[in-house]
Amino acid sequence: MKVQAEIIIAELFKRWLGKKAENVQPIAASGSPRKYFRLTSGNLTVLGAYNPDFKENAAFLSFSKHFHSIGLPVPEILAEDTGKGIYLLSDLGDNTLFGLLTARDNRDHITEDLYTQLAEAVKILPHFQLNGGHGLDYSLCYPRDTFDRQSMMWDLNYFKYYILKTSGITFDEELLEEDFQHFTDFLLQADHEYFMYRDFQSRNVMLKDGQLFFIDYQGGRKGALQYDLASFLYQVKAHLPEATKNSLVNEYLNALEGIVNVEREVFMKYYYPFVYLRLFQVLGAYGFRGLFEKRPHFTDSLEPAMSSLAELLKTHPMHAGLTELKSVLKKLTHSSKYLPVHKKKSALTVTIRSFAYKNGIPEDPGGNGGGFVFDCRALPNPGRLEEYKAFTGRDKEVKEYLERQREVDFFLHNVFEICDAAVGNYIDREFKHLSINFGCTGGQHRSVYCADKLAEHLQKKYVIHINLQHREQQISETKQGKHE
Repeated sequence: MKVQAEIIIAELFKRWLGKKAENVQPIAASGSPRKYFRLTSGNLTVLGAYNPDFKENAAFLSFSKHFHSIGLPVPEILAEDTGKGIYLLSDLGDNTLFGLLTARDNRDHITEDLYTQLAEAVKILPHFQLNGGHGLDYSLCYPRDTFDRQSMMWDLNYFKYYILKTSGITFDEELLEEDFQHFTDFLLQADHEYFMYRDFQSRNVMLKDGQLFFIDYQGGRKGALQYDLASFLYQVKAHLPEATKNSLVNEYLNALEGIVNVEREVFMKYYYPFVYLRLFQVLGAYGFRGLFEKRPHFTDSLEPAMSSLAELLKTHPMHAGLTELKSVLKKLTHSSKYLPVHKKKSALTVTIRSFAYKNGIPEDPGGNGGGFVFDCRALPNPGRLEEYKAFTGRDKEVKEYLERQREVDFFLHNVFEICDAAVGNYIDREFKHLSINFGCTGGQHRSVYCADKLAEHLQKKYVIHINLQHREQQISETKQGKHE
């Protein structure tokens, strides 16, 4: 479908502008089936989107036009062909608020400039929730027009089936279902007549020319105010310090009070329960994408998400009752078979190398004559495409190409499982060295990318020494793995 989507989007661009695009460049895929392309003509750039889910398209297009018409900072819809599931929209670039958050050296510190950007985002949020909801066509909301009991139970069951039932912990399912019902009874007491963005997080806040823009609101519906703020402040990989979260809650409430009367005590009564619900939804999504779709990016996100849940249980315990749910969460955050956490220091050194098969498989530097050799030659080869020949697996263009290939996701998922088992075993047995090699035709693209991804994965998960080498690129790096 990739080639076909590219062709029909290019045709739409030509109809809209009156001339052909000079370049149509795919943009790295996310967790959804939507495909994005950047089209250029001279100094003009726009984004083209293909989505086979026509109902979702209808919601996005209608919401975008409505928000844009009342001055909210969203992309402008330039052209559309709803029968083909494609549309063009203004190009907001590649910089996101999430990018600024993940680029900081110290995750316990938020600079003044970054805080200003975060505060601006939460101050704009009430304008979406209140002003944006006026005149919105809620009949186009997909899959439901209200974040009601059914929606909440979907999220809770997502969590139950893709996390709890795969974790190995024991629980009484009937009692847990009763707690889910009591939990949703409580949440439904909150006023839910506002526009709920549903996926309000820093990934969906774009930065262009010093201004914030907002995307990915097509899952919006009527709901409670607290949910979106919880989504933003408890985004797992944003790693916002507790003091920053508390300060941003006040920034949000001050902005909200500029539009509508707010009883802060009532707002906060429901706020942290909605934080729990959002984390349950996120964990369920990570479990599905990572464990069942075998996508390493989501599997690696499970541990920090579980850490966020554990911290929340300490700082803001769940309210009275919900005995089985509390018991389940305690067990889950203390032990999980698919989330081994190795915090003890180890003398293990893992040597990870990329190489070209034409120059032979590297020898094991540990002197054991063993280790793993993974053949990347069955993966899609960017080296066969003219636009990638001059790059390596460390360049953005090649990384984005390989990130779009599901075969690469499956390959790395299996590699990570094999290597995690070996590394954990070697740490327990106090071994000193493990050799892991990735080979491809030229040792330039696929093997380099896979070696880097494994090094990144192990560095986050274990306290070990990592010796990363790209033989054909003559690059060698030493890293100290650390569990975050």
